[in-house]
Amino acid sequence: MKQGVFIERDGILNQVRVERRHQVAPLTLEDFHVNKAIVPLLDKLKASGLLLIATTNQPGLSRGYQSRRELERMHDLLRRVLPLDDILVCPHDAIDHCPCRKPKPGLLLEAAFKWHLDLDRSFVISDKWQDAETARAAGCTSLLLRSPWLGNVHRDFVLPDIEAIVAKILSLRTHSRVLAGSA
Repeated sequence: MKQGVFIERDGILNQVRVERRHQVAPLTLEDFHVNKAIVPLLDKLKASGLLLIATTNQPGLSRGYQSRRELERMHDLLRRVLPLDDILVCPHDAIDHCPCRKPKPGLLLEAAFKWHLDLDRSFVISDKWQDAETARAAGCTSLLLRSPWLGNVHRDFVLPDIEAIVAKILSLRTHSRVLAGSA
């Protein structure tokens, strides 16, 4: 089975605004700014054989203040700029209690089925507690960027920047291959 890296869209793959100590996701292509500095780091993960899957909660779809067309335009840009294998979206609001809305693991379980992923050997990159909880629920290793949105949930690693996160993932993969080879 394959290994994957699930990457939170807002705050990792694209820039967000911060208003009243909360991240605000962009709603239009004009406000959507891809984090191009992450490309060489994602290329390293890709070169090591990992699948790269963006995940995102986008409740603006169900609340009616974001259009599906505009979201697709933003994701088309992400696909052109970043070496992503897939982008998975939960369009639901928290009150919908759907199983794909992070911190529930539905998006990761969907990807595991679609891409034949071993979740126990896969990773989640984010700057938010919801993704750490999603990782825990799905059996993945969470690697969080130090931020004000980490909360008090379990997380496996908190690191200062994306470069350190990518280095840690590559180190963990090498270590697990060495252990598997000695068994």
